[in-house]
Amino acid sequence: MTLAQFKISIPSSSPPEGLSPIVQALWFDANGKWDDAHAIVQDIETADGSWIHAYLHRKEGDEGNARYWYARAGKKFCTLTLDDEWEQLAAYFLDR
Repeated sequence: MTLAQFKISIPSSSPPEGLSPIVQALWFDANGKWDDAHAIVQDIETADGSWIHAYLHRKEGDEGNARYWYARAGKKFCTLTLDDEWEQLAAYFLDR
């Protein structure tokens, strides 16, 4: 799935079939369902899951918690806009 196709799917009532849990979390976040996105990444104990977890806590406004998760992901604290970070994450994980 391309990033453009993924973005088109966001207004739908459910995510497209076949998405990885990480990409599902990004879909739920973009769909305004932060809690659903967070519930997914809480169960992904990898650097990739931690990276999405970090983004979600930064979006939530919890910078301290976000910094913790960025560190667990091996990433620096992101200073992009939230929209730009979401786009970066979506493009990266859709391409994997």
